[in-house]
Amino acid sequence: MLSPYGMEIVESCLTCKLRADRMFCDLPDNALRAFEKMKFATSYPQGAVLFVEGQMPRGIFVICKGSVKLSITSPGGRTMIVKLAEAGEILGLSATISGRPYEVTAETIDPCQITFVKREDFLQFLKDDVETCFKVAEQLGEKYHNACKEVRSLGLSHSAAEKLATLLLEWSSKNGESGKAEPRLKLRLTHEEIAQMIGTSRETVTRLFAELKKRQILQTKGSTLVIRNTPALRDIANHN
Repeated sequence: MLSPYGMEIVESCLTCKLRADRMFCDLPDNALRAFEKMKFATSYPQGAVLFVEGQMPRGIFVICKGSVKLSITSPGGRTMIVKLAEAGEILGLSATISGRPYEVTAETIDPCQITFVKREDFLQFLKDDVETCFKVAEQLGEKYHNACKEVRSLGLSHSAAEKLATLLLEWSSKNGESGKAEPRLKLRLTHEEIAQMIGTSRETVTRLFAELKKRQILQTKGSTLVIRNTPALRDIANHN
């Protein structure tokens, strides 16, 4: 029988069926048991750093509960948030496989339950289990595909308004809210952090939110953002 922490890995997969990043979900019980023997489960508070960009890889991190922001920093000190990773996702996979430094910095944005596996143990696990090795290859290919998609949707947008609208629609889709009449999003990032995601300033993000609220496209209720007019927001995202 799987331990409670082992069940958390399975449960985190079941709660993120819309994601492709679910490498351990379909593994047979014997593979999950082997994984349990080499993992370390730890609780992290908000604001904890799991690993730093440029650090040599220590292993992989599986998010069982909570969310983690991934960021990169320029030589001049400018920071860009490249992704919000959710429960079920695996961090540090490509660096652990290649032996090259972590490409990003990973920091928790709320209390998290994280499972860690040492690099040497994980590589041996892949050598011993062909099915898992194949799933890792699929995972790396999927990550590359998603990275290209995100660069296309955000990087090639012409304006900050398009980028913000695209980001909100993507969050809505990932949270399973896109089919609702008025999708709701829990805003866990500050305006400064959202600006870091779309490559603009905090002042611009604050102004754009104010304009969208004035046009009754968005509404805020505490930390919850309500998209009141999805077609109008989609028009902004698709405007070229």
